[in-house]
Amino acid sequence: MFDRLSSLVIALTLVVIAAIFAALTGGDPLSIALMAVAGFVAAGTVYSALPASLTDAQGAAPSAEAPPVSLLRHPDFARWVDQEKDPLLGVADNIVAIANDAAIRLLGRHIVGADIRTAIRHPAAAEWLSRINSNAPLETINLVDFPRPGQRWTMRVATLSGGQRIVMLSDHSAIDAADRMRSDFVANASHELRTPLAAILGYVETLQDMNGDADAPTRGRFLSIIHREAGRMQQLVIDLLSISRVEADRFRRPTTPVDLAAIVQTSVAQLRDSEQPRAKDIASILGDTPQPMLGDGAQLGQLAHNIISNAMKYGHPGTPVTVELAREGNRVRLSVSDESDGIAPDHLPRLTERFYLVDEARSRSVGGTGLGLAIVKHISERHQGQLDIESELGKGTRVSVTFPLAL
Repeated sequence: MFDRLSSLVIALTLVVIAAIFAALTGGDPLSIALMAVAGFVAAGTVYSALPASLTDAQGAAPSAEAPPVSLLRHPDFARWVDQEKDPLLGVADNIVAIANDAAIRLLGRHIVGADIRTAIRHPAAAEWLSRINSNAPLETINLVDFPRPGQRWTMRVATLSGGQRIVMLSDHSAIDAADRMRSDFVANASHELRTPLAAILGYVETLQDMNGDADAPTRGRFLSIIHREAGRMQQLVIDLLSISRVEADRFRRPTTPVDLAAIVQTSVAQLRDSEQPRAKDIASILGDTPQPMLGDGAQLGQLAHNIISNAMKYGHPGTPVTVELAREGNRVRLSVSDESDGIAPDHLPRLTERFYLVDEARSRSVGGTGLGLAIVKHISERHQGQLDIESELGKGTRVSVTFPLAL
């Protein structure tokens, strides 16, 4: 690339050559003079229009290499950090230079400008951060009981140049809770199945050792116990399969139009025709108006069956089990009331937990598995319903579910 001085020399040389050529060919002196003046003007214009040399334009060449731009201070980095939902911190020389909103909510606003080893108050984090070097691999550090007992977070650190780091925190508390729930579920299910199975095996072995007709009454009693325990185990397996299916479908909203009034009427009719001792205690107030909604007919039928069956099991014999449907604006409420001993307030929040029994001995005697209301809860949630349980000691319990109508 030519600089300004080189371009000027070339332009003047061309003017001189043109003038000499004109003189040698006998050109008019006045024309030659005008040509020379025009040439000099053109050369001056070219000189002023051309860019200065690289050295003139940019100044003297730097004597040393420019320092690298800090990533933590780049506006795009700050914008990305603010968009992240997990806590992120930018650290320079062990000092927190930047923290997003999630990190401030978790650790406090005072962490900006503080030492990272004191900002994350956990022994494992402090120990690992104190010995990390620029070549350390990207590891995952478990922060147990952080920031509160029973929670677990993980920390990862990405090392950058110039003593800078990016610290990323992730909450794994919900994953751990789900794992514990799964383990508890397997343990409880195994225990609940083992109990009736042990009774069945014990009575079968006893029957095998009995001989003669003299033991006929005892044999009949033992066979009755075996039949009852086998029925209990069968019901438990049915409930386990039901809750597994319901949980598998909990994220799929039903899209089939159904009539809740017809579903509840069918469940009431089936229970009234059953051999349960309290089948005739059911009193229904359903009305003649259809209650249209989007739902899974089989699951809604199971929900109604479970609520009514619970009221029949735990209510006093001879007292009514009232099943009622009532429209409330653009929603419909299914409620089942019984007259029983009631449930203490401290038990109410746990009634929908799997295998939770208020009175374990009584529940087993009436065939309860501890899964009925857990199934009701999951079906209710899948159908965007609201489950409410009200109880008063000595008077009874009312379980109700409110669903949105398809209007």
